[in-house]
Amino acid sequence: MLDRAGTTELVANLFRITQTQDRLVVSPVDGKNKAGKVHKEVGETVRHAIEKIGGTMPEDLAPEKDIKLLKKEMEKKGQLHDSSKKIAD
Repeated sequence: MLDRAGTTELVANLFRITQTQDRLVVSPVDGKNKAGKVHKEVGETVRHAIEKIGGTMPEDLAPEKDIKLLKKEMEKKGQLHDSSKKIAD
């Protein structure tokens, strides 16, 4: 899924994850089920924020070109540096 996510979707997911993590640090909970509930609540809040500001919901975003295909194209064109090869693998 993330191989075809664009910047907007990746950043929204990162925001959701970091906000969940911060909330769990500030207000720890016991058990995976309760932590999952916090994650879901934060995710719903992020979705409401996207909706409120008039953003595009993640499921409505067009998928980007698969990162593996982009990597191959860049390799063929000689545009991929050695350090990038390791990250993209």
